[in-house]
Amino acid sequence: MRDPVHKANRKIWRDGAFSEGTRLIPEETALALTYNGGTYAVMMGTPEDLSDFAIGFSLNEGIVQSADEIETLDIVELDDGIELRMWLRPDKAALIAERRRHIAGPTGCGICGIDSIAEAVRPAALVPEGRSFSPREIMTAIAAVAPLQEINHQTRAVHAAAFWTRTAGIVALREDVGRHNALDKLAGALARDKVAAGDGMVLLTSRVSVEMVQKTAAIGAPLMVAVSAPTALAIKTAEAAGITLAAIARADGFEVFTHPERIAATMVARESVYVVVA
Repeated sequence: MRDPVHKANRKIWRDGAFSEGTRLIPEETALALTYNGGTYAVMMGTPEDLSDFAIGFSLNEGIVQSADEIETLDIVELDDGIELRMWLRPDKAALIAERRRHIAGPTGCGICGIDSIAEAVRPAALVPEGRSFSPREIMTAIAAVAPLQEINHQTRAVHAAAFWTRTAGIVALREDVGRHNALDKLAGALARDKVAAGDGMVLLTSRVSVEMVQKTAAIGAPLMVAVSAPTALAIKTAEAAGITLAAIARADGFEVFTHPERIAATMVARESVYVVVA
């Protein structure tokens, strides 16, 4: 399998002069997801944890409802990319024929290629109530992400998606040049290990767009925490899905945009945004 990290030569301009050097950068390659012999999507991503990506993408796109519906999964190296070759149960073949689309996606493209506005802004799955969390637990969880980002430590150029529980801490963490890909990989890892998503929170090193909420809802996590801000549509979607959305998580606190009742603390409302200071 291809190395997810590549060494690049570079010239460095600093202090009025050039010097020579190398830098580790993330690899990026075309990833084709095929089902029952036909291409469904082509995404650009990091060639790491590809089985998790294939399973998580399939679940988050609604192609399968369970990882068990994927009968075989092969990772096939090609000259110009990698094919994630899946064969589904026969009863899923008709669904694939109806929904098949061809995507030539830029890095981490979440919904590019969808030709229906209704599909792009489809309602997210309703998330069960799940457990509640304290502000201290949220701060502990988000602080645990950065030390585990091995590829980002080398390259400073990839996103991470992680899952944290009260009893185990970080259960799984996946990285990719695309934030959507990282979350799909996390979904696949959780599904393969049959992790109960209602017991923990999804952690993101990126901004929160609507498709990130849709994917978190498909995972079934009651809380998502991101280091950057959400979009207006992401907030609306999280509210409707029953997800607690916390964002702009920093060392000194975070902001809660939806369903603050899951966070056991006294909060001050500031123009419909609940601000928590650790």
